[in-house]
Amino acid sequence: MYIALKHIHLMLIVISVSLFVFRFVLNWKASPLLKKKPLRIAPHAIDTLLLLSGIGLIAATGFVFVPFTEGGAWLTTKLTCVLAYIALGVFAFRGKNRFFQIFSFFGALGWLLMAYNIATTKVPTLFG
Repeated sequence: MYIALKHIHLMLIVISVSLFVFRFVLNWKASPLLKKKPLRIAPHAIDTLLLLSGIGLIAATGFVFVPFTEGGAWLTTKLTCVLAYIALGVFAFRGKNRFFQIFSFFGALGWLLMAYNIATTKVPTLFG
C-alpha cells in the first residue's frame, strides 16, 4: 500500500508542477486557453489529491507528525517550503509587473526544489 501511495504522490507532484509551468507560460503569453474551465479546475483538483496522498503517506507510515519538534522538524520545514511555493505561485500569476511575475515563478520553483531535497534527505536544511 505504501509503495502505491508513494508512486501516486510522486506522479501527482509531476503533474502539478508541469501544470504550474504550463499555466505560467500560457499566462505569460496572455493565452485565452487559461480561461477554459479544465485549466481553471484541474490545478485545484490535482493539488487536493496531492495533499490527500501526502496525508495518506503519513498515515501509512505511522509517522506521528508533531510540528516544531525534533522528530517532525523535516516535515514542518517541508510544509513551510510548500506554503512558500504556493504563495509565490499566486504572485507569479497575479503580480503587478512582468519582473515580479518571473521572479515569483522561479522563486516558487526554488522553494519546490528545497521541499524535494528535504523530502528525500529528511534533513531540514538546504544542503542536508
